[in-house]
Amino acid sequence: MKLKFANFKMNMTASGLRSYLSAILPEIKEYEKQVAFFTPCVNLFVFRDFEGEFGIGAQNFYFEEKGAFTGEVSLSMLKELNVSLALVGHSERRQIFGESNELIGKKLSAALKAGIEPVLCIGESLEERQAGVAFEVIKSQLRLALGNVDKLKSLIIAYEPIWAIGSGNPASPEDAEKMHGFIKETVKSILESSELSVKVLYGGSVNLENAGEFLKMPNVDGLLVGGASLDPAKFAKIVKADC
Repeated sequence: MKLKFANFKMNMTASGLRSYLSAILPEIKEYEKQVAFFTPCVNLFVFRDFEGEFGIGAQNFYFEEKGAFTGEVSLSMLKELNVSLALVGHSERRQIFGESNELIGKKLSAALKAGIEPVLCIGESLEERQAGVAFEVIKSQLRLALGNVDKLKSLIIAYEPIWAIGSGNPASPEDAEKMHGFIKETVKSILESSELSVKVLYGGSVNLENAGEFLKMPNVDGLLVGGASLDPAKFAKIVKADC
């Protein structure tokens, strides 16, 4: 079964997350190994009250181990909360908070060193796609993020075209398939490893109606779901979409 990751973004209080997990976990118990929840850091403690094989993900962290970085969260803090995954380079972090490719590369390397699996987010803007440079942009983002990474056995990437996120206009499953294949080939070339396992998730206006079509694509290894993941009933159906 393919991966189904929920990115709650800046939504849900701790009590809301507790209610959400109480509702969804009984529905997806046999699929938990393929599911992960990415919640704001202040809510991560809630997962201590729930047992299961699902992944616990952080939406953000800083690459330094500790220090005078007011407002930031370290990877060691996340590990004590049983976090196993972390988003790196989400377009909202790039666009709204000005995270550079250099910073994203540092965060990716720090996560790998700390033993937390990064989910590297990449994607082109509408202007870049219309200009016909989408593949060049994706290749550049990958090179800059992976430039200082040593050999890996596996890597998870989320392809989220910026123009599709929250717009209600996702990429077509066929376009996603083509881009995902390109991403896998590019990563293996950059890291000089044909044996590397690269899983590429699609994100960007994923919902219950289109999830199944994306999951039919051979190179789409799963989904990173935003708004549609906030409803536990809908996300449970997305989790089961290819079963």
